[in-house]
Amino acid sequence: MMNEAIKKNGIKFGIISAVISIVLTVLMYAIDINLFANSWIGIGMVFFYLALGIYVVSTTKKEMGGTINFKEAFTVYFLYSVIGIVIANIFNYILFNFIDPSAKEQILEITINKTVEMMQKFDTPKDILKETIKGMKENDQYSIANIIKGSAMGIVFSSIIGLIIAAIMKSKTTYNE
Repeated sequence: MMNEAIKKNGIKFGIISAVISIVLTVLMYAIDINLFANSWIGIGMVFFYLALGIYVVSTTKKEMGGTINFKEAFTVYFLYSVIGIVIANIFNYILFNFIDPSAKEQILEITINKTVEMMQKFDTPKDILKETIKGMKENDQYSIANIIKGSAMGIVFSSIIGLIIAAIMKSKTTYNE
């Protein structure tokens, strides 16, 4: 049976992270679609969600009287991550496939241009450049298959981070012999 604080915080903060992700997506969409290809925004979001995850585990530990074991710490982080990732990716799928499918084409072109710029800085051979561009054009990053694949990869990455955070934040056990 799952502790009530774990369930409550995992769900609550999962929904909060999804709402934050949706708001950021809408803001980037409304302000400048080029922001979707800005790697600094992506890096910043990763660190934000990491910090929020640490906060979730810390808050849950406090609510449980200052004691949390590895499984409980991992479970609340995992719940938070999965809920946030799934809801945010459902929104992205709807936005880029039903509300404004032309936006995903714009994002693809921007991403291709940024990729080409970066690869040219590293003197990448033209045949590799062409192959990379071809692969990007053939791969709809907002298709249902790629959204599911991206969600799964996000969950795996979050799980690894969650294991590390749980190991760090679990309560220390003492052995009285």
